Amino acid sequence: MIEDPPLLRVRRDFPRPTRAQVEAFAGLQTGFVVDAMNGRGGLDGRIKPIAGASAFCGVALPCHAGAADNLAAFGALSVAQPGDVILCSTDSDSATAVTGDLLLGMMKNRSVAAFVTDGFVRDVRGIRSVGLPCYAAGLTPNSPARNGPGTVGLPIVVGGVAVDAGDIVLGDEDGVVIVPAARIEETIARLPAVRAAEADLDAKVKAGLGIPSFLQKLIDSGRFTEVS
Repeated sequence: MIEDPPLLRVRRDFPRPTRAQVEAFAGLQTGFVVDAMNGRGGLDGRIKPIAGASAFCGVALPCHAGAADNLAAFGALSVAQPGDVILCSTDSDSATAVTGDLLLGMMKNRSVAAFVTDGFVRDVRGIRSVGLPCYAAGLTPNSPARNGPGTVGLPIVVGGVAVDAGDIVLGDEDGVVIVPAARIEETIARLPAVRAAEADLDAKVKAGLGIPSFLQKLIDSGRFTEVS
C-alpha cells in the first residue's frame, strides 16, 4: 500500500536575490520587464488585481495548495520573510476561494509584499480594508478545506509560468511578471535599453508619428502586395 503523503513539504532555506537586485525592479512597469526578457514572463491574463490592488515587487515564495484546499497558503506564513510575495498554485481551481481577508491579514502582519494565485479569492470588502496587494483569477464566496497535501518553497506552475523560490515577482495593472533567478542580472542589464527605446518611441508618438519606421521599411521593400 502506498503511504499517505505528508500534509506539507516545506523548503525553508533557498537562495534569495540581493536587496539591490529586488530594488532594481521596484516601480517598473511590468511591460518593460517583459520586453527585457524577450516578450515573455507574464502570468495568464486572467490573474488580475483584486479590489484595486496596488503595484508590488518582491521575492517569490511559491506554494502549491491544489484544488479546494489552502493548507499550503497557511504553511507559507511560517516561511515568509518581509518583502516576500506568496504565489499559490491551485491548479486553476475555481470551485472555492483559496484565501479571504483574514489569511491576507496574517500575511500582511508577516510583512508579506503581495499574494498571487491562479485560483479564486473572497471577502473583497475585507481585502480592500487589509490593503495587501492581492492578484487572483476570480472571486467566489465558497470556502476551501485545510487538508493538504501541499508544498511551500518548492517549484510550482502558476498562471502558465514556472516559479521557483527566490525568483523576483512584480505586478501592476497589466498583470504579474516572474523574473527567474537565473535571469535577474541579464534582465537588469537590458532594462536601460528597453526604457530608452520606450521613451524615444513615446516622444515620437506624442509628436505625431503615425507609421513606425519598421513598417515603412517593409512597405518600401515591396514585400507588401496591394490587392483590389
